[in-house]
Amino acid sequence: MIKVGLISDTHSFLDPKVKPSFEDRDEIWHAGDIGTNALTDELAAWKPLKAVYGNIDGHELRAEFPEDLIFTVEGLKVVMTHIGGYPGHYSPRARKLIEEHKPDIFICGHSHILRVMRDPKYNNMLVMNPGAAGVHGFHKMKTLLRFDLDKGKILNVAAIELGKRGAL
Repeated sequence: MIKVGLISDTHSFLDPKVKPSFEDRDEIWHAGDIGTNALTDELAAWKPLKAVYGNIDGHELRAEFPEDLIFTVEGLKVVMTHIGGYPGHYSPRARKLIEEHKPDIFICGHSHILRVMRDPKYNNMLVMNPGAAGVHGFHKMKTLLRFDLDKGKILNVAAIELGKRGAL
């Protein structure tokens, strides 16, 4: 079993509530719009980190992290990219990734809208967007996701609210 903390759209701000929310997690996955290498350095020094760069991320982050991450963990195929969309509204690039790799889990960020939903069109794939954990953007609440993966099963999915966008 692996316990995952999923975060996105930090835009250079690491909320002090992130670490307590991810204390029992084995890995942290960041779905892009990281902001600075200092943020990923801090996370990676604390827990193993998987990340993709987002549209606001500069050349240093783009040199360190890929645009797309495709991997298998606990018997589940995962595709993670920053700009993805959701069932019926995928970006053309995301749709191509989904059709090519046929993931069990599709992870994206970008919209600042927390979403967890199944897509029956693509073999009931689970689509996850943790919303935005940073203070930049139109979202009202900073959010993230936690979940466990165990032998082909996705368990204990939980949305965490960190507080209003402007509040610590």
